[in-house]
Amino acid sequence: MLALALGAVLLGATACGGNAGASDKGQGAGQGQDGKNGASASASPTSQAALTVSPRNGATGVDTTGALKVAVAQGKLTKVAVTGPGGEPVDGAISADGASWTPAGVLHTDTHYSVTATATDSAGRSTSQQTSFTTIKPSSVNYGNFNIEPGATYGVGMEVSIRFSKPVANQAEVHKGITVTASDGVDVEGHWFGNQRIDFRPENYWAPGTKVTLHLRLNGVKTAPGTYGQQSKDVSFTIGRSQTSVADNNAKTLKIYRNGALYKQFPASLGDPEHTTYNGKMVIEEKDPVVDMDSHTVGLGNAYRIKDVPHGMRLSDSGTFAHGNYWRPESVFGHENTSHGCVGLHDVKGGGDPNTPAAWFYSHSLIGDVVQVVNSPDKVVDPSNGINGWNMSWSAWKNN
Repeated sequence: MLALALGAVLLGATACGGNAGASDKGQGAGQGQDGKNGASASASPTSQAALTVSPRNGATGVDTTGALKVAVAQGKLTKVAVTGPGGEPVDGAISADGASWTPAGVLHTDTHYSVTATATDSAGRSTSQQTSFTTIKPSSVNYGNFNIEPGATYGVGMEVSIRFSKPVANQAEVHKGITVTASDGVDVEGHWFGNQRIDFRPENYWAPGTKVTLHLRLNGVKTAPGTYGQQSKDVSFTIGRSQTSVADNNAKTLKIYRNGALYKQFPASLGDPEHTTYNGKMVIEEKDPVVDMDSHTVGLGNAYRIKDVPHGMRLSDSGTFAHGNYWRPESVFGHENTSHGCVGLHDVKGGGDPNTPAAWFYSHSLIGDVVQVVNSPDKVVDPSNGINGWNMSWSAWKNN
């Protein structure tokens, strides 16, 4: 399954086959012109405080960053209130010297805002202004498609992955607009893979039972010149029991661990000598009871086309799966590596027998569980190939 709530991940190639997809649309608001003093001034005739509100009263097409400013000369600000539709307040702060006020973040696009500002002079005499303006309605928007569903339960290796519909030039600003928090307070950091994808994870696997929340504050964030984010929402999920597995290329076994202790073991068949399986920690990112596996999708020509592979669980975007295999005799598993790079377990055609190793592993696995391959002659899977950032050191992950 792929998660969405305004988002989803589109994965292409299937090695031992299969495709996935969906997309997320956020909601919008923010940008434009600087203006000058606001209108509706109601100053005391004797107050020397001179208020300036930008943009000017009635301005339209206002930029979401840098345009909103309140300042005073010959006095100090005592109160500034900026509100959006329905009276929602805009966070901001008066400077220590009382001379100015600026918003704490970006404004939303295509949104009407009202400003009320009050200042006093050295004699305590006050002056006020009330203004309003409307931010830009962007012609180009950028959505972040994410891989989690609200209220879902995932394994301890789950990474939050956000893939943008358009390239992100202002990565630092976009990164500021996305945070992931955990109920146990563990530090969660993001890492960019190219200019359209950012993933988040903690240093170590999540603790079972942790509630994790993705906070998107991208509405009004300029992702590139002329292009704006639109999403402002929170998405929460829960981490389930601790299950990790180890597929040993030499022993030809799959060992399943619960809370670090061996829980179950099955004979397995990994990649043959010409089509070896990646080493490394791979996270289950998709589960499908039946997968159509076509060797053309992974550049292997006419090597195979199996339309009804049972109990498929994707481990990489390039097509590595853990899956059931009914076309090899049961005696192969545990004795011979025969796959094209996948982790194969004994199964029956149609996948209808719940007692086969493949059926058991499928029914007892969550998206977000980790399957680690060891002792393969192949390289370690690239951290960006799937949600496999656990193959990158914490220092390298944060250095981005």
